[in-house]
Amino acid sequence: MNESQFRTGSVTDDEPVHALTADECWERLHSQELGRLVTRVGEVIEVFPVNYVVDGASLLFRTAEGSKFAELTVNDHVLFEVDDYTAVDAWSVVLKGRATPLVSSDEIMAADALPLRPWVPTLKRNYVRIVPNELAGRSFERTPEPDHTDPSEPA
Repeated sequence: MNESQFRTGSVTDDEPVHALTADECWERLHSQELGRLVTRVGEVIEVFPVNYVVDGASLLFRTAEGSKFAELTVNDHVLFEVDDYTAVDAWSVVLKGRATPLVSSDEIMAADALPLRPWVPTLKRNYVRIVPNELAGRSFERTPEPDHTDPSEPA
């Protein structure tokens, strides 16, 4: 994936929301391990919280047989969102891409070596890799809301 496939906005220091560069997006993705997978089958959109790990320029997660895995076999185009916040700032990274189950024993062995363990104590035998074709992120400082009263209106 080349830099032109990443959407970044042009913002100034005066704007409250700042577009993240591709490197900043990946740094933030590395800093977390829980995100939201969004799938779509027909008119049905589902959101699944999943723990994940960054592997190169892709994300990996594990899943059991079930609706999430079945939906990926119908439509592999997904959206994945990760965010975080503190008392002073917040950020969000959204990637769009394709989710592909790992099938070769070499891929699965390599995935087994990664620090990716289920949070829920159930068998999750399926590894899924998301390779992004779009990546966008933004950050902002959490400051007080501007005065929204119109000074020309009586109090």
